[in-house]
Amino acid sequence: MVNKKSFKTYNMITNLLLIPIIGSLLILIIDENSYKGAERIKKFGIFFALINFLISIIIWGEFDSSSLQYQFIQEYNHSIFCHFHVGIDGISIYFILLTTFITPICLLSNWYSIFTKVKTFVIAFLLIETLLIGVFVVLDLILFYIFFEAVLIPIFLVVGIYGSSSTRIRAAFLLFLYTLAGSLFILLAILDIYNKLGTTDYTLLYFGNIEFSHQKLLWLAFFLSFAVKTPLFPFHIWLPRAHAEAPLRGSVLLAGLFLKLATYGYLRILLNFIPEATSYFSPLIQTIAIITLIYSSLATIRQFDMKAIVAYSSISHMAIVILGLFSNTLVGIEGAILLSIAHGFISPALFILLGGVLYDRFHSRILRYYRGLRSRIPIFRLLFFIATICNIGVPLSLNWAGEFISLIGIFQQSPIIRIFASSSIVLSACYSIFLFNRISFGKLGNYTYLPSDINKREYIILLTLLFPRVLFGIIPNIILNDLHASVTQLLY
Repeated sequence: MVNKKSFKTYNMITNLLLIPIIGSLLILIIDENSYKGAERIKKFGIFFALINFLISIIIWGEFDSSSLQYQFIQEYNHSIFCHFHVGIDGISIYFILLTTFITPICLLSNWYSIFTKVKTFVIAFLLIETLLIGVFVVLDLILFYIFFEAVLIPIFLVVGIYGSSSTRIRAAFLLFLYTLAGSLFILLAILDIYNKLGTTDYTLLYFGNIEFSHQKLLWLAFFLSFAVKTPLFPFHIWLPRAHAEAPLRGSVLLAGLFLKLATYGYLRILLNFIPEATSYFSPLIQTIAIITLIYSSLATIRQFDMKAIVAYSSISHMAIVILGLFSNTLVGIEGAILLSIAHGFISPALFILLGGVLYDRFHSRILRYYRGLRSRIPIFRLLFFIATICNIGVPLSLNWAGEFISLIGIFQQSPIIRIFASSSIVLSACYSIFLFNRISFGKLGNYTYLPSDINKREYIILLTLLFPRVLFGIIPNIILNDLHASVTQLLY
């Protein structure tokens, strides 16, 4: 089941995991008590994050999309705590690329907003990058659980220490306890799998045989944890609170990367190793996803905090991802992965526009304070309009490609499910257009003085997020060609 690459690329995955850690150790010795020291820490963080992005691009260039086997395999049998086994396939490669792409943007987005404990802040994000990459490259269930849970610790610190108000501690504990409580069931399920099969290695679990009645129990244990991290109704309460209280970098990280852990877990574990139970419970999870979709869309329309609006819209988009993943069709699963990647670009852009550009100028996220900004900040309005229509899912955007392909897969399942799933098109247009109109048109509000338009740093960040949305939206086969072999093996 393995395909070892040449020595030139053999250590690439190890480099991806170690470079942020090396950067964190170097940052530790820099004095942050001066302005120049704080700036140097930020630049070091960006530098090591960009190195990791370049390495991931090299891996992408060396990746063989026609292979059904894991690539860039590295295995250490004499690890102290477990069998250290890593590798990449067509599914994990794009989650790795998304992680290394979004991390530098996270570090750039709050460049002038963090004044204290800069060292801790930058190190936390570099460690989060390593832990997220670890989730996507490990080929062992125990390692998956370790990285999957370890991500919570630095995210908890980021929200709790650098949050925007006095309720940040409550939001941080809500995030931590909700996700940790669900993940305890994963640990029990992994221990049970090891007890029955004697292994937790992915390449050996393919040949394991678990009774169907027992598969159902394992499926429920894994699903409960992934449902919290997706999040699905009624486990979604932590997400809007965490987004509202997190600093801008934290919101970008939560929307762009953290929500992808559950998507990857569904693909790598539920669809891969317990497919009979997955097929059995598909009607249940489709029903939950429809409820989540409609509830979150209607809740989005009622929000007045702009970051909460984007957070609830993220829940709505992730519900479509879940419907595509559990459509039991090749088209639906590929579309769901495409939409998940698209969400990793559009949600950070919206958070930067609303929680970054506007908040830095007016220091308020209350929607009713804003109107009539179209003539005052025209470049912002143009980029906000592009982000809005991409969030709705208009043609030539990556969101449209992912949502359209997902809906095709859903349409092959059930006429009832497809009717409810298609309602997302109308509902997302409602809250997205309302948000854009409220901020852009009308008479200039009494609370909005003459603002400055976006600066060079914000412009570069937003254009960087715009480019892949348009490129992959016009040519989605760049991604789909790499996904096809791995998803085919996953399904058949």
